[in-house]
Amino acid sequence: MDRFRMIFQYFQSNSESVMNGICGLLALASVKMYTSFEFSCPCLPHYNMAYGLGIMFIPPIILLLCGLILNRQSLVMLEEWRRPPGRRKKDLAVIRYMCSSIMQRAMVAPVVWIIVTLLDGKCLICAFSGSMDPKKFVGFANVSTVQVQQLLAKVPCKDEELLRNNTSHKAVSRYLRCWSQALGWSILLILIIAAFLARWLRPCFNQTTLLQARHWSNYIDIEQKIFEETCCEHSRLFAHKCILHFFESMQQEIKLHSFSLHGEGEGAEGGEDLLQGITDQEQVNKLLKTWYCEKPPLDVSQAHQR
Repeated sequence: MDRFRMIFQYFQSNSESVMNGICGLLALASVKMYTSFEFSCPCLPHYNMAYGLGIMFIPPIILLLCGLILNRQSLVMLEEWRRPPGRRKKDLAVIRYMCSSIMQRAMVAPVVWIIVTLLDGKCLICAFSGSMDPKKFVGFANVSTVQVQQLLAKVPCKDEELLRNNTSHKAVSRYLRCWSQALGWSILLILIIAAFLARWLRPCFNQTTLLQARHWSNYIDIEQKIFEETCCEHSRLFAHKCILHFFESMQQEIKLHSFSLHGEGEGAEGGEDLLQGITDQEQVNKLLKTWYCEKPPLDVSQAHQR
């Protein structure tokens, strides 16, 4: 039990490192899913494009949503954005920094999926084989328009009987695969150059704003964790007090059966200070509402003076 508690505390204190690991695992999972997925193009003129583009873009949307769901800071960012200003103003720079950090991590797995599909080329061949100009290929010169559309739609299917007497399907397949791989390598190169520039040009800009946004972003996350831990501790003590109050009328019967509430009474006295005068459900609800609507300002000078 202590080992699991230590692991849980490590995850809480190193949420950024954990999220980087989760994003890496999602990226590896996307590659593994694509390699184990058996791509089967329908080879029909009106369905190839929908199927090919669907395989290319629908799984990245699912991976993006999974990345947003697994990222705890996404919920914290939404709460910070939606909460009333109250006594503490909202800093839009911090919210933008949190949104940027969340999206950067969530986009890793979808981008990996799209790049892998482009480098493989099957999705693009399936999607755009029917849109090719038959005049660019010699084998379609003496074929009617209807047959050309059927032949182009069946280019991804190598075992079709219609393609046995026509060798131009290989040229169409190579042409689209070259474009797909060129597009995939271009996207990868653009992303690497963008990451390189963002990393090496960052010191050229004002670092104060970035440090402030990062600091208060971490503060909001840690504050939310500590508040949840405090609420759990308060709930435990409040429940302990309510249970003792419930059994107070049964003290005589308990004494007759040689039971004692002496130890529980000491625990109640210790929890009495932590409850700070909160004695009913309405007071607890009012406290939680005040925390959400009127968060205290980030100023502890009055507490030090006291």
